[in-house]
Amino acid sequence: MNNQHKNEQEEQLSLKLFIVLTRALESIKRRVEEDIKCLGLNPTEFAVLELIYSKGDQPIQKIGQKVLIASSSITYVVDKLEKKNLLKRKPCPKDRRITYATITEEGTKFMDDVFPKHKQAIKEIFAGLDVNEKKVMIQQLKKLGYYAESL
Repeated sequence: MNNQHKNEQEEQLSLKLFIVLTRALESIKRRVEEDIKCLGLNPTEFAVLELIYSKGDQPIQKIGQKVLIASSSITYVVDKLEKKNLLKRKPCPKDRRITYATITEEGTKFMDDVFPKHKQAIKEIFAGLDVNEKKVMIQQLKKLGYYAESL
């Protein structure tokens, strides 16, 4: 096989991988979002609430980078979660420029109830792969992501 043919074959495979990966991610996200909507939240609200539930109080200014949403949307999302009495704002005692988002008692009870069900739903969505396939895919996708990031 000559070099040009090998190169064309690799281009075709790369294109196919991109399409398959994109479609798989879209299908997975759709299923996860359906599960979250059943909880009465949108995916962004759930991501913010889950972050604070799992990691504790977070500076509102830093939430965007951790849940991959635009920092301009954070205030709006925190406002909505505050109206639902799931989060509240708490000023930082050491630096008045910083405000923390903190989970309320109601928010903790809500997440204690729904998070195990959500994890089960994710497990079911990914049940198409066995444990070893998941481990290999995690390694491969990290490798691919880090490489793409370095370009």
